[in-house]
Amino acid sequence: MSRAVEQSNRRMLRARDAMDRAYAQPLDIPTLARITHVSEAHFIRTFRATFGETPHRYLQRRRVERAMFLLRQTDRSVTQICFDVGFASLGTFSRTFRAIVGESPTEHRRRGRIPPAPSCFAMSWTRPSSFGEAPRGRG
Repeated sequence: MSRAVEQSNRRMLRARDAMDRAYAQPLDIPTLARITHVSEAHFIRTFRATFGETPHRYLQRRRVERAMFLLRQTDRSVTQICFDVGFASLGTFSRTFRAIVGESPTEHRRRGRIPPAPSCFAMSWTRPSSFGEAPRGRG
């Protein structure tokens, strides 16, 4: 791997780490591009080439992963969880959640608490695949 590719990958990792840390806050492409010291268009292209999905899709998936945990481990309302993880609209949250997970937030909550297990297993069991890959025929 060339030095330039390695530096580019490190910059993209910095942006992804910022998204992981601040997933519930409003994040925009100009802010993330500044973190990586590249233009907005170059950031989007490079992020997608590096991680296989756009920054927007990654951030939404990250937010839904957190919501999945909160739905099954807390008694907070779906609306409160929607806002806690960074969505501005319950409709957008529900539609995005269904697209990623394959079921509504309420249906997901009905599954009950996650059984005691090492966190690496629990995360693996509950991690959504990606957009458009949720099982068909549910709901």
